Amino acid sequence: MSVMERRLQLLLDEQRYGLVSAEASRSGRSVAAVIREAIDYRFLGADERGAAIEVWLDLTRDPAGPGLGWSEIKDGIEDDLAGSVR
Repeated sequence: MSVMERRLQLLLDEQRYGLVSAEASRSGRSVAAVIREAIDYRFLGADERGAAIEVWLDLTRDPAGPGLGWSEIKDGIEDDLAGSVR
């Protein structure tokens, strides 16, 4: 994205500001960054949104997901726990 070129003054009610502020705090971003992201999401073209969804779905199609399956993850956790008890 290009350098910010426009300044905007925006008035929000307490409920909306609380939602945006909480997300900013949770994600470690500024309130302005959260609002810009919401604008991008709302006005992103349908083709681009569809492509993004397809990328996400490709990552979730394999039930085991990328990397280790649940049984390997569980075994690793159990091994770690057993090692900390020794």
